[in-house]
Amino acid sequence: MKTLVVGATGETGRRIVQELVQRQIPVRAMVRDLDKGKQLLPDNVELVTGDVLNPQSLREAIGDSTVILSATGAAPSFDPTGPYKVDYLGTKNLVDVAKEKGIQQLVMVSSLCVSKLFHPLNLFWLILVWKKRAEEYLQKSGVPYTIVRPGGLKNEDNTDAIVMQGADTLFDGSIPRTKVAQVCVEALVQPQAKNKIVEIVAKPDAPTQSLDALFAAV
Repeated sequence: MKTLVVGATGETGRRIVQELVQRQIPVRAMVRDLDKGKQLLPDNVELVTGDVLNPQSLREAIGDSTVILSATGAAPSFDPTGPYKVDYLGTKNLVDVAKEKGIQQLVMVSSLCVSKLFHPLNLFWLILVWKKRAEEYLQKSGVPYTIVRPGGLKNEDNTDAIVMQGADTLFDGSIPRTKVAQVCVEALVQPQAKNKIVEIVAKPDAPTQSLDALFAAV
């Protein structure tokens, strides 16, 4: 297995790269800025440049990777086309190239509440709408997938237990990005994670369960 992490210098992407390195899984990190990648990511990670809006750059970035982890997302800005371009069009390009390359699995970080049109996050240029459209495109593509929908993202880790449920069943809660990274990487090695949407939050009063048991229950 060789992974390509897309969105590798983002807060969640960085933690995904770190989790892969800890598990000694070979990883290529796709970045737009090599200098930024060198500053933020471990030295033993292979850095490649690429842009989700440029399919040819994606082909080159994938190289000999067999699986992809995507943690891309539009940054808050005054550009009303940002979520459409990054969250939908960029993911669509990635899925198309993944299919062309015969990628064995694409793990996509999405968001809780993507099915709720009147969610406050949609005030940010319909970001949840475009994430949902991207999910649907991946589901219909034929590329084996796992879609991970985390709750509110926290930069600090904690000891809360992960709660995992199926699509459109969790509507509030938060989770550390470190735990999101663990779930995403575990999805690569758990057969029960294939072709599923999982929603995840972390709760202090939830029973602690192994990730394979959580995936199997969804």
